[in-house]
Amino acid sequence: MKQIGFLSFGHWSATPYSQVRSASDALIQSIELAEAAEDLGADGAYFRVHHFAQQLASPFPLLAAIGARTKRIEIGTAVIDMRYENPLYMVEDAGAADLISGGRLQLGISRGSPEQVIDGFRYFGYVPPDGQTDADMARHHTDALLQALAGSGFAQPNTSPMFPNPPGLLRPEPHAPGLRDRIWWGAGSRATAEWAGQQGMNLMSSTLLTEDAGVPFHELQAEQIRLFRAAWAAAGHQREPRVSVSRSIFALVDDRDRAYFGRGSQDADKVGTSTPRRRRSSADRMPRSRMCSSRNSPTTRPSRPPTRCC
Repeated sequence: MKQIGFLSFGHWSATPYSQVRSASDALIQSIELAEAAEDLGADGAYFRVHHFAQQLASPFPLLAAIGARTKRIEIGTAVIDMRYENPLYMVEDAGAADLISGGRLQLGISRGSPEQVIDGFRYFGYVPPDGQTDADMARHHTDALLQALAGSGFAQPNTSPMFPNPPGLLRPEPHAPGLRDRIWWGAGSRATAEWAGQQGMNLMSSTLLTEDAGVPFHELQAEQIRLFRAAWAAAGHQREPRVSVSRSIFALVDDRDRAYFGRGSQDADKVGTSTPRRRRSSADRMPRSRMCSSRNSPTTRPSRPPTRCC
């Protein structure tokens, strides 16, 4: 493990004992949390993106604010659901946030997780074409994002523009050099990890895989990473890929922690059903907290009980 950081969902709740009562609380405390993590020597501050929920959703204003208030720590997402995204608008937002941070943005993207509403991406105006699935649409949006991040112009300039144009085809601005190499794919299976390697994206492997091969979770995850690295090498990418893994750990340091989380450790993998297939997730460990630990990558530090922002 080379780097460690935290992953926050940014929940808020107007309940009597909550110290995160509103969206404003969640956002401001997320900025403060990233500053504190940097002061403590952590390497990464990452935020989950959930739509239609009392959690963090639109990440780029938050990431830009953190980028302006910190100097060293990597900042990013784990993960943005690409079914909801306009790829070119996302290139502009991500470019601005990356430039504000001085090139510290690490964007985790994916097809997404189970949603709060049915097919929520449709409310955002995105519908898979006939014959395609929402996963196909997520990959199409991802392809467009990666091509635009490469920085080549593709848009025909107006012959009578409001402002003078540079020569040639135009691209979304501002352009963030190097951001294309800092895109991560949250892979839920071995096959999607191989696809990420082929596309030249870094790999985020979580505590859940949407398949069960009948072996312990850590062995399945290790195979997923091996397949990713093999696909990367076969594709001929020149740079060294990065891989992150996450673990849920809750640090029990006082009686309040034990009251919330100290009701026993689950040391065995969990196997369940995620329609239409079985899935396997890692065991919970004590001490525990929402944590991403990683080799070459983003990750997470222990957090306090849910009365705090993470």
